[in-house]
Amino acid sequence: MTIDQTDPRHLARWTDALTRGQAMMQAFVAAQAGKPLAAEDPLGLAATWTAMATAAAADPAKLMTAQVKFMTDSMALWTAFLTGTPADSPVAKVADKRFAAPAWHEQPVFDFIRQSYLLASDFVMNATGDLDGLDPHAKAKALFHTRQIVDAMSPANFPLTNPEVLAATEASGGDNLLKGLEHMLDDMQRGRMRMTDETAFAVGRDVAATPGKVVFENRLFQLIQYAPTTATVFATPLVVFPPWINKFYILDLTPEKSFIRWSVEQGLTVFVVSWKNADATTADVTLDSYVAEGQLTAIARVLDATGAESVNVIGYCVAGTVLAATLALLEAKGEAAKVASATFFTAQIDFADAGDLSIFVDEASLATVEKNSAATGYTDGRAMATTFNMLRSNDLIWGYVVNNYLLGKDYFPFDLLYWNSDATNVPACWHLSYLKDMYRDNLLVKPGGIKVAGVPIDLSTVTTPSYIQSGRDDHIAPAKSVYKMTQVFAGPKRFILAGSGHIAGVVNPPSLKKYQYWTNDMLPPTLAEFVEGAVETKGSWWPDWLAWLTPKSGAQVAARVPGDGALKVIEDAPGRYVKERI
Repeated sequence: MTIDQTDPRHLARWTDALTRGQAMMQAFVAAQAGKPLAAEDPLGLAATWTAMATAAAADPAKLMTAQVKFMTDSMALWTAFLTGTPADSPVAKVADKRFAAPAWHEQPVFDFIRQSYLLASDFVMNATGDLDGLDPHAKAKALFHTRQIVDAMSPANFPLTNPEVLAATEASGGDNLLKGLEHMLDDMQRGRMRMTDETAFAVGRDVAATPGKVVFENRLFQLIQYAPTTATVFATPLVVFPPWINKFYILDLTPEKSFIRWSVEQGLTVFVVSWKNADATTADVTLDSYVAEGQLTAIARVLDATGAESVNVIGYCVAGTVLAATLALLEAKGEAAKVASATFFTAQIDFADAGDLSIFVDEASLATVEKNSAATGYTDGRAMATTFNMLRSNDLIWGYVVNNYLLGKDYFPFDLLYWNSDATNVPACWHLSYLKDMYRDNLLVKPGGIKVAGVPIDLSTVTTPSYIQSGRDDHIAPAKSVYKMTQVFAGPKRFILAGSGHIAGVVNPPSLKKYQYWTNDMLPPTLAEFVEGAVETKGSWWPDWLAWLTPKSGAQVAARVPGDGALKVIEDAPGRYVKERI
């Protein structure tokens, strides 16, 4: 695309855009003056690249073979481009949503750029994966960070090689790039990338809006009891433990998506723990704290509030990991009857196959975590959010770079992305021990490997009936890893494999009629064997869970109103803790 530089209208528009852009950059640089620049290697990448080079040099024949194939495929691509038959090239039909716009396929130059990139990225990733001289951790780390570079170098991420950006620039006279620059500088000032229109939502108004009351609080959490919507409820209350690395309202988004609201409508007395955003006062918090001050305290207070003999519990992600430890401690103390059933959402207890997050537990990464949190006593939630986004960088980083910065699009209001942007700090002591004890050393699954309140625990003693949910495409808690729970607990278990991933696989109400789930009454040793004999059911797994839970929930009793029991109302839901933002 070309711009007629002799047209005074184009000249004026571009001059104005460049002048304003320069002024914004100057203002930003002035604001950042005096701030130190990072000159470290917090992830130990230099050592990774050195190890990769050494491994490649150890087998030059394999590298030469890969290079010859790459050159052959490149020549075939070039020939196809010259002859006007691009469909004959090696990667012509590769589907990639980054290049979904028609211009990437219809315009020969951009089709060639697209295919050249795909060919080169395949070569780089395959060559990295074929490095036999690396140990498994080093290879996983090399693949992960190579993928970050490959994704970053996509032609879609640069204005001069993205036909959509060029078209938008021509149409707007550069206003898209100017608006994108405003977005980028604002995000840099905030210390995080915005993904949605954050002014479109407010906690307690649009999300986390299910009616209820805070009926207890301590330094770790507020306990919310939700108002009933049915005349009678099941006798056994439900206590939900969301992860403290995120806000609880992932389970209480807009009304049509809210798992909490739906559960209340099914006649359950629902309590939810809203964890406090970590600060200096929680610097000493450990696994013991989350078990004793957190989960056991919440269970005890719910029993006080309802007069019930036991509770049903849910643990989501890391809260499910800790819930497993809590159940083992109750078994050791002879108090397992306090929990009638336990449900686990995308939770891991055996971290041998924990996925890409495992690469962040080598000595360099752990030292960085410890150093960055030493002064505050907590790990900044924005850093954790960036780590999680890196696991799906094309979707959660580069897609927004293109839309927000290059195309200059307005932010689209989306409740899930608003929640994703509402990061939480976590206690430094707990975070470091979690990475070391779980991800690095895998101690939780080893009998006596971990002590809770001074008591060695053994997860194989847990007899509590368990419902174990996983996501087929989960990039945080891989289904293969979650499935291992079925081979550890001693009690009756039901495992379901849900469609989608860590969030959408959980937040999938029946009304949406999306995705599917797989069940298998047999629990063979591996997930692959489970899938081989599984039955697929379309739609949400929530009704399956409810059918499993209700026989464990007792008889019907009069609906319980928050504040009418032993626990009195402190404030309206969702409470103060969830409204604290970084």
